[in-house]
Amino acid sequence: MNTDVIRKLVEERLEELDKERADLKQALAELGGRHNGGSGRRGRPKSDSGSSSKPVPSSRPGRRRRKGGTRSEHAEQAVADNPGIKASEIAEQLKIKPNYVYRVMGDLLKEGRVTKKGMGYFPAEAKASPAETETAAA
Repeated sequence: MNTDVIRKLVEERLEELDKERADLKQALAELGGRHNGGSGRRGRPKSDSGSSSKPVPSSRPGRRRRKGGTRSEHAEQAVADNPGIKASEIAEQLKIKPNYVYRVMGDLLKEGRVTKKGMGYFPAEAKASPAETETAAA
């Protein structure tokens, strides 16, 4: 085949596709849908009936707990074992990233389970002595 024949075949196919595209747009308009180049959603489309084919349990079980307790329990125990411990030290001890420790410790502070003096964390019931505060702030 020469290039002229191939070019003509491609042009004919493009015309067919253009007509099909126009027909599909018209059908979509008649259905009341809108065309914006995509649905704006990713993943599986919602089903028409609003229910999935899988049965949904009546009560969703809670999240599976980490073996040996939660991160916050581990962090609270680290503070109890080492009053004045810094977030970076907690992260190293628990083998987690420091940014996650800050989130966990923020929750513990809000709940009143630990206190913070300078850079150090202390158990809520224990108050930091001035010497510990200076050491933690250094």
